[in-house]
Amino acid sequence: MLTVYNCIVHEHDLRLVALAALICGISSFSAVNLLRHVDRSSERNRYTWLMISATSTGFGIWATHFIAMLAFSPGIPNAYNAELSALSLAASVALTAAGMWIATLRRGIDYALVGGAILGAGIAAMHYIGMAAFEVEGRIVWNPLLVAVSLLAGVTLAALALLVVLRRPSMQATIGAAVLLTLAICTLHFIAMAAVSIFPDSSIEISEFTIEPVSQAFAAAAVSLVILVLSAAALWIDLRFRRHKLEAERMHGLANAAVEGLIVCDGVRIVSANDSIAALTGMAPEALNVMLLGDLFGERTAASMSDCSGQAQEAELRSHDGTAIPVELIARSIDYCGKPHSVVAVRDIRERKKAEQEILRLAHFDPLTGLPNRRSFSGRLEAEIAAMDRGGKGGHLALLLLDLDRFKEVNDLFGHGAGDAMLQKVALCASAVLRHGQMLARLGGDEFAIIAPNLSDPQAAGRIAEAVLASMREENRLSAGGGLVSASIGIALYPLDADEPTALVSHADTALYRAKAEGKDTYRYFEASMGAEARDRRVMEHELRQAIARNEFRLVYQPQKEISSGRMVGFEALIRWRHPQRGDVSPATFIPVAEDSGVIIQIGEWVLATACAEAARWKNPLTVAVNVSAVQLHNPNFSRKVHEVLLGSGLSPGRLELEITETALVKDMPRALTTLRQVKALGVRVAMDDFGTGYSSLSNLRAFPFDKIKIDGSFIKSVDSNGQVAAIVRAVLGLGRGLGLPVLAEGVETLGELKFLDAEACEIGQGYYLGRPSPIENFSELTGVTAPTTEDHAPIKQRGGSILMLEPAAALRSA
Repeated sequence: MLTVYNCIVHEHDLRLVALAALICGISSFSAVNLLRHVDRSSERNRYTWLMISATSTGFGIWATHFIAMLAFSPGIPNAYNAELSALSLAASVALTAAGMWIATLRRGIDYALVGGAILGAGIAAMHYIGMAAFEVEGRIVWNPLLVAVSLLAGVTLAALALLVVLRRPSMQATIGAAVLLTLAICTLHFIAMAAVSIFPDSSIEISEFTIEPVSQAFAAAAVSLVILVLSAAALWIDLRFRRHKLEAERMHGLANAAVEGLIVCDGVRIVSANDSIAALTGMAPEALNVMLLGDLFGERTAASMSDCSGQAQEAELRSHDGTAIPVELIARSIDYCGKPHSVVAVRDIRERKKAEQEILRLAHFDPLTGLPNRRSFSGRLEAEIAAMDRGGKGGHLALLLLDLDRFKEVNDLFGHGAGDAMLQKVALCASAVLRHGQMLARLGGDEFAIIAPNLSDPQAAGRIAEAVLASMREENRLSAGGGLVSASIGIALYPLDADEPTALVSHADTALYRAKAEGKDTYRYFEASMGAEARDRRVMEHELRQAIARNEFRLVYQPQKEISSGRMVGFEALIRWRHPQRGDVSPATFIPVAEDSGVIIQIGEWVLATACAEAARWKNPLTVAVNVSAVQLHNPNFSRKVHEVLLGSGLSPGRLELEITETALVKDMPRALTTLRQVKALGVRVAMDDFGTGYSSLSNLRAFPFDKIKIDGSFIKSVDSNGQVAAIVRAVLGLGRGLGLPVLAEGVETLGELKFLDAEACEIGQGYYLGRPSPIENFSELTGVTAPTTEDHAPIKQRGGSILMLEPAAALRSA
């Protein structure tokens, strides 16, 4: 070390040594800083930054050597070989580039150390080639030990310099690496210079092609100027890069805060992508940053986004697995890192597309059954009729309208869930029998329609209707609980019945009503005579809905008496309808219409409330009997309604008797039994009405808690003269006695019938012979309520009047 110190202090101009060290430090800092850019740059810019960094470092090594050589004072004439000097510069740049390339090729300690060692070899090669270019009038002798030390020091320090800067890039690492690289250059140079001994020898001549030290000084100055320029450029680039990096990080942070995907593009090249677009594509942001816009959206879309108009356009985004994702793109121009760029907002519209498809589906299809809805049906019907008109061919188009029988009762009894399930089964059954080209649609509620074009004959429509009904019957048979109600079908044909869609639908609807009126679970073709009937039925339905509000209904009461004693036991309340234009409408006419339309619920509640309120006014505690429809009985709120009426009227529950037909029971026996038990718990009496006209009568008597049996009037008629009828009545009376239930005979119209019933010990009778249905005012003597004194009220007992009120016992005695 003393030798090196003496060499620097005594054999060099210290001012030039300091200059050489300064040049070396500047070039080393520039080289290390540029090397960081090499490591961070993309493949396209990598070699450019590598050459800039290698040139700066090589020139720094070369300038350090020759400025230090200018500071060296051998004391004898000397000069420099131009070719070897240039070769030393080339070797310095080439080996430095090779070392930096290897060091940045892969991230690893071994690559950094090997690259740094090659850089150190470049420093050594430059120095010793440069010393070979040094010519002097004397002999140069080398100290091998110091030469080896110089090589080891230069290679080791250079390797450490690259390892430091590449392992943990930071400002501290950059400064440390620059110091190590400066030490590598300076240490190798001055230790190698200490290894030199020059012995003057006048016999050795300097070549005439050499460069004078002054000229070499100018060359070193020029190279130093290049180093300063490159260093300044590196510093400017580094500052600019840092500023751009900060701006890019700030922009990226703001972009990541956005829910939508954001892509910053330089032309069509992606330079930045936020996390949202990375998540949408399934690609890492680093992978997106080296892609082109066309790689994601296609070349045509990428070209259309170049105008940055801000107009939204739809496109498909290609994800990492090749899936096409519908997106909406909006491109605008921004200033990014001091340069115009375009930013593309990417909005995922999969949910919107799904919603649009769902809206479109709901607009044309029924959400419950999946069938075409009324809109689709109307469009298809018009299209099929138009096609037949254009074609001019023969054949028929059939329109079949289906309506489920008593579907409202299903909803009332079992809830809307059961009704929905039933509609779905109907859709499956009907769809299964249709052929290609035939359409089944749900028009709404329990209404369905079938369009069957190109039928060869009108009878083909009937075969379709029969196949639909058969499919539903089979489903009923297979279902454990009798899963489907029946359906009625109306058929209208184009062009036989109508020549335009509206009339065709109207005629099919008319045929449907005829099918319902004639027994249900069947189909009917349209006939011209049906039109008036259907219109009258629809009008009656509408008028029935208004009748209660218009106070058009009234109740009449028919007496019920003990046959043996003639004692009055109660009345049956019967409804009558006095229409302003139609006059008195028979219950046999309007009750079926009310049941089919569902109005019977409101009518039945009115009858119950009115009869109870009237009976509560009577001083004599007579019973009042009210008929209950099947729909009322199976309504879950029926028992609660009865309770409310009793509380509101103040009528004792024991005076109310509800008459239930067998048909109402068998529709849903468990529910009917539950309802009757709830009613019985209130104290209300229950009578089986029209006994013998239904089926399973004996099992019904055993299963249900009845208080009375009413024999239907059809069995009482001619009971005194028809032996078979008499046998049936005797059996029923014996059954009643065996069960401990009183029996009431309906339809007693003659004295003979009355005598027979008395002889057979029938307890109670009701019929025209015992009293016709009349307003309650006509029975004021029986009810204990004073009747109004008006001439319009006929006396209750008349000898020759229309109202016959003979006491049964008196009639029997007179006979």
